[in-house]
Amino acid sequence: MGSKLWALDGTRTVHTTVIEVTAVKAREVADVVTDRVTFTVAPDQLLGTPDGWVHARDARETVLAWTHARKLRRDRLTILPGYEFGYFVGATCADGTVGKNCVSLVVNEEDFATRYAECLTKATGLPARLEPVTRPSGFLQRDLPGFRVRVVSSYLADAMRQYVGGDAHHMRQRFPRVVLRDEVTFAGFLDGYVDGDGHRIQKHWDARVVVSGNVPFLRDLAAIIGARFTPNPTPGRASRVYISDRWARRGTFQAEHHPLELDESNWVEVRDVQLRKVEGAKPFTLYSYRLNPHPGFLVNGHLARQPW
Repeated sequence: MGSKLWALDGTRTVHTTVIEVTAVKAREVADVVTDRVTFTVAPDQLLGTPDGWVHARDARETVLAWTHARKLRRDRLTILPGYEFGYFVGATCADGTVGKNCVSLVVNEEDFATRYAECLTKATGLPARLEPVTRPSGFLQRDLPGFRVRVVSSYLADAMRQYVGGDAHHMRQRFPRVVLRDEVTFAGFLDGYVDGDGHRIQKHWDARVVVSGNVPFLRDLAAIIGARFTPNPTPGRASRVYISDRWARRGTFQAEHHPLELDESNWVEVRDVQLRKVEGAKPFTLYSYRLNPHPGFLVNGHLARQPW
């Protein structure tokens, strides 16, 4: 008793405390086969589904609440909204790389890398610093000096994938509507995205332009700022969106609330439930937990709770 177990509280993983343990002998167990793993519980063990709790013996052809058990020990971040968060997301969408357990930016401009590192740290609390690197230039046929900002955090990498629809590749990412919380956050996004994939127009026009081959992304951006947008009809050629410095006066921006924290809960399908008995041999020892403040706990990442 007093031990901490992991549980799911909505979309987040949390700790819950064991306040009572009961051990019983049983001659029958249920092997629950899901998309992820096979785990063994009592036939009357309650498992979490979209329709509530069901006994393990009745869980065949349903789905269970699940989280990645190997990621339970990682550090969770408190991500703060605001200009710096918007800048970090915008710059990452434009020029960043989201890996399996890291987020990085490699650019030529030291000022850009410095702003990115500062905004990343203010928004996430993760320490970020510049590293001098060299980058190959296909145009100049030689290596050029540059700067890299890289932080190792599977939580942040997963959060970025969540913000852009699951696939962080620049040509497949969706517009991160999480930056529409308020105009300050969105202004940061525009600045970060322009620093990466755009520039200020050098004419008598107070505007900036961004260039990308991701047409759906640019179409969503144009609608938010009330800009006209016509995709480049030439296959393989990038398209442009012009961002007027007076975009906010058009009244097209509509604030939206989307969670900043990572959704750590998923659904996995139960492929089969196999009841297994022992005849004459040593019986199984099964444990039941009473917990506080959350009644549920995880079995190989699957949400369960004490039977009624």
